[in-house]
Amino acid sequence: MSTSFSTALSGLNANSTAIDVVGNNLANLNTAGFKADTVTFQDLVTQSIGAGLGATQVGFGVGTPITMRQFSQGALQSTGGPLDAAIQGDGFFIVNAAGTGNTEYTRGGTFQVNTQGELTTASGDLVQGWTMTNGVLNTNLPIGNITVPVGALAPPLATTTASADLNLDASATTGTTFSTSVQVYDSLGTAHTVTMSFTQTAPNQWSYSASVPDADLANPPFTPVTGTLTFDGNGNLTAPAATDPPVDIPVTGLADGASDMDISWSFYNGTTPRITQYDQASATSAQAQNGSPAANLVSVGLANGGQVLARYSNGQQVVVGQMAMAEIRNPDSLVAAGNSNYQASALTALPAIGVPGTGGRGTVLGGSVEASNVDIAKEFTNLIIYQQGYEANAHVVTTENQLSQDTINLKQG
Repeated sequence: MSTSFSTALSGLNANSTAIDVVGNNLANLNTAGFKADTVTFQDLVTQSIGAGLGATQVGFGVGTPITMRQFSQGALQSTGGPLDAAIQGDGFFIVNAAGTGNTEYTRGGTFQVNTQGELTTASGDLVQGWTMTNGVLNTNLPIGNITVPVGALAPPLATTTASADLNLDASATTGTTFSTSVQVYDSLGTAHTVTMSFTQTAPNQWSYSASVPDADLANPPFTPVTGTLTFDGNGNLTAPAATDPPVDIPVTGLADGASDMDISWSFYNGTTPRITQYDQASATSAQAQNGSPAANLVSVGLANGGQVLARYSNGQQVVVGQMAMAEIRNPDSLVAAGNSNYQASALTALPAIGVPGTGGRGTVLGGSVEASNVDIAKEFTNLIIYQQGYEANAHVVTTENQLSQDTINLKQG
């Protein structure tokens, strides 16, 4: 009977610890990226009683429970948050812990940008990955803090190509003119209008002219670029041919001091003519050019695959960073560090770091977070089991106390 108290006490401690684990799981039911712990019990060494060579064995109770973290996939929840990201599959985001600078790993996907333009977790840990440098994003370099261009001004992009998709009226009489215009940009981001005029000179034949306003030039006038378009009886453009080079529109001596422009005007989209001649009113259906003015940063967001996108006021979207992911073969060896982060232990395999979706790493979904994988029904079931275990061991203590009292009474009698 002398060991009954300690045996029951070990059961009380073990079940109390298990209840603590369940309580922690339930407390983090709504914590993004949280992974639930499970409890494993183990018995202590037994003692043999008598000379039966182990025929009668009595244990010393239960040891301290072992907790195992379950890294099963949590539900993916769409949040619409521009800087939210969820991992589908294996792997972890990599962060440098605020204050300590230690490398930690997390499945929590609620991110933000701090005052230095660095991508961080909600608790201020610096997210690791690659940042675009001099217009190049090199994921072969070592990972570092991801910095987004907060408040940056995107430089202008000078126009080098322009086109117009249109139809010229086949029933037009000689001398009929139709014009369309395309807005282009110089190296300083100043807008200029290229006017494209078409004049019917004969059946199935039109002359064209491309020009910019004289006011845009330091030394006007502008010399228009001219030529002839020829169509067959089916309204298809035959000359210039698809194999002919595009028409060059040189714009030199701009009044704003920008670099000279050389705009390539193509009449074809591959081998398909952009200009037709049918018995319909002359009209433009589409225009295109590849330049853009200087633009302000409007927003930063995370796209699928962990790309960090910067969106500018001119509608342009630029990939300015890439999140890194770590694949760990034995994630159950990680140690919880708080803030939904984990640290590597002495048993943790060397993390394989790379781009999401490669090397066995999971994919990243933007605008979503991974919910906790805590199963509330399972946790409540465990809570009842551990409570009953605690009460049973408490009853053993009560019984042993009664037996001890009865023994004392026998001696006194």
